[in-house]
Amino acid sequence: MDTMAKSGADRAREDVLRAAARFRPELLAHCYRMLGSAHDAEDAVQETLLRAWRHADAFEGRSSLRHWLYRIATRACLTALERRAGAPRLEPLPDLMLAGPDGGDPAAVALRRDGVRLALVVALRRLPPRQRAVLLLRDVLAWRASETAEALGVSVPAVNSALQRARERLGRLPDGGGEEGSAPLDPRRRELAERYARAFEEADAEALLGVVRADVGFAMPPEPLRLSGAAEVVAFLAERVLPGGPDRFRTVLVSANGGRPAVAGYLRREDGVHRPYAVSVLEVAKDGIAEVTAFRDPSLFPLFGLPPVPDGPAAGPSGAGPSEAA
Repeated sequence: MDTMAKSGADRAREDVLRAAARFRPELLAHCYRMLGSAHDAEDAVQETLLRAWRHADAFEGRSSLRHWLYRIATRACLTALERRAGAPRLEPLPDLMLAGPDGGDPAAVALRRDGVRLALVVALRRLPPRQRAVLLLRDVLAWRASETAEALGVSVPAVNSALQRARERLGRLPDGGGEEGSAPLDPRRRELAERYARAFEEADAEALLGVVRADVGFAMPPEPLRLSGAAEVVAFLAERVLPGGPDRFRTVLVSANGGRPAVAGYLRREDGVHRPYAVSVLEVAKDGIAEVTAFRDPSLFPLFGLPPVPDGPAAGPSGAGPSEAA
């Protein structure tokens, strides 16, 4: 009898994990919205699947599998935030990590892409963890108050109160930033991203000035640096990056945060070898680059499927982050 029961429990776990696999990309997007870090989101999804495996026998179909997994994922994220010491890190999310079976649900795909915009994730970080969770479940996933209360183990009045405070603190959710939102890169926007990347490889300040908008913004998390305007941004980059001359950077154009072009920059070291240095996520409108967010973190490169050194004499059209002096 014990052997039969154990076999039944094992089968239930296998069935749940097999069914949960198709929800993995959207769970990753949800955990990223909660945590703001690709590495931490991946850890939270792994924890979610582990908890689902452990408690598979408790899932009796009283709610949809998707809702059950989101409940587990949200609680895993809240636990991670409670345990996290210091300021939470912000990282880009490679679109490569969001690939997967879509389950025939175009709405889930659209939410996965548009719901991981850097502007949205940065805004959400201003909220306390539980308010963040309530806002995401209610306003992004469109859950009912009763569903949200059950997921978080609180009362419906507590959910409504947290949602009101979150909305008051955050205001309206930010829009897509660039004119094209999360749509695939059209030829014009791709050309702008490639010109931005090439300007770094060629150490060409005039080329940079010609590709960014007059009101371009520049940020470099986790540093508090915030620059605005083409003159200020290009002057900063010209002083901190371009003096190294051509070929200081090799670049590769990738995609992050729901279809945004991103530039992975390899920096030439003292031994003459270009090694991973920074990933810059671009908001590109038709009339120029509107926003640059540079992440100086070599550990991001494997997440984008990038090699430890660029291939060939040049890594192709792309761009770089700020220099070591920045």
